[in-house]
Amino acid sequence: MKRIVMLTAVAVVMMSCQGNKENKVEDAETVAEITEVDNTATYENFGDEIVADNALDKAEMLKKYMSLKPGDTIDVKFKSSIKEVCQKKGCWMSMKLDDEKESFVKFKDYAFFVPLNAGEQEAVVNGKAFVSEISVAELKHYAKDGGKSQEEIDQITEPEVTYGFMADGVLIAK
Repeated sequence: MKRIVMLTAVAVVMMSCQGNKENKVEDAETVAEITEVDNTATYENFGDEIVADNALDKAEMLKKYMSLKPGDTIDVKFKSSIKEVCQKKGCWMSMKLDDEKESFVKFKDYAFFVPLNAGEQEAVVNGKAFVSEISVAELKHYAKDGGKSQEEIDQITEPEVTYGFMADGVLIAK
């Protein structure tokens, strides 16, 4: 029932604003920020207020990552599905770039968190993308600390490249 009341309130606000893409909806119990994009998807905003317009898709974002060297940073906004969310408090998430690659997203200044149940939902993140490289020595150290066998540790022969993202704003599809 609460959801029906909320959806009705959203519809009334959207009709009264005609063309305003960002609306605040208030009821006695909650305040939710809702952003309408292309009249087809609504998002909940976390962190800085952002819009989904002009976000790169996951394939375009993967190309951007592949053009970066470790230490490079670019300002960008991209859209993909959430693969995983920190289950302690929602302080990080990973977003799919393709079937094998993902971007590890943290939130600027630890200033906001996302819902623990946001996995598999569409999201838009805005912020800084970067590439990091974990050395062979560090990977072997992690493997040893993780209890891997010497045989498994000896199989680590190449550094690992990771795709990171520091988000200042996040939209998650409702």
